[in-house]
Amino acid sequence: MLHIKSLDEGLAIFKALGSDIRVEVIKLLLKNQNMNMNELATKLNITNGALTSHIKKLEDCGIISISNESTGHGNQKICAVHLDKILIELDTESTLNNVFETSIQVGHYSDYLIYPTCGLASTSAIIGQVDDPRYFAHPNRYDASILWLTHGYVEYDIPNFIPASQKIDQITISVELSSEAPGSNNIWPSDIYFHLNNTCIGTWTSPGDFGDTKGIFNPDWWFSNWNQYGLLKLLVINRNGTFIDGLKISDVSILDFNFDYKSTIRLKFEVPETARHVGGLTIFGKSFGNYNQDINVRIDYSPML
Repeated sequence: MLHIKSLDEGLAIFKALGSDIRVEVIKLLLKNQNMNMNELATKLNITNGALTSHIKKLEDCGIISISNESTGHGNQKICAVHLDKILIELDTESTLNNVFETSIQVGHYSDYLIYPTCGLASTSAIIGQVDDPRYFAHPNRYDASILWLTHGYVEYDIPNFIPASQKIDQITISVELSSEAPGSNNIWPSDIYFHLNNTCIGTWTSPGDFGDTKGIFNPDWWFSNWNQYGLLKLLVINRNGTFIDGLKISDVSILDFNFDYKSTIRLKFEVPETARHVGGLTIFGKSFGNYNQDINVRIDYSPML
């Protein structure tokens, strides 16, 4: 999922979608899962040269992904739709005035319980050794931009710097997640639980640990047979309940916590050993995966009465 927070931020996407040919490319790819350039050009009745510019615009804004496939006649470029959803926020300026935004680096967890397979890495190297939970206490873990575990949890302290005498009305969390399979496996379901201050606010089942194409932002040294990217999930808790990508996942609401400007807020991602699908958890941060972001948090607040 791509989360666009303003109209200006989404300008490249809007331009890419402002073409009948490019929309038809997306429709063909959705129908056929993936197609090579020759097949697309034939279906659209245009030349390969004309198609290339359209494909580049769709690839540059992340709507489609391109992979190379070797055949008896050389390499073919295979095209596939990369995004499953596009979420656009249309906030008024007055609403944005009562918002505190922050981000949390993947390695800045405050508590953890880890079972292998597991590991963490910075943009330059693996931190310690893989499949050894001891290295989650390594001093270099603060540099981690990706981490993974089979079951257990990581917990983060959410910075709360809203102004004095304000209460919290909504918390929005944007994070790229996937399962954790040995190597990678696109069909590897995992039940990921979300907690605030040790209260479970909902679950989401990750469909897999994706390794079919290279993550857009992965460093060059990252192993091609390991997890490559996740899905961008938008977790929202407000007075109406808790939501993932706009779909309600529980009745737990922000009112159950009485959060205000003095509150400590702890966010936990967990795959319990008792879950139906114990398929692990991977958290992607900046310079890994497809979205080049850390764990982004937005807090909407208003005056206490």
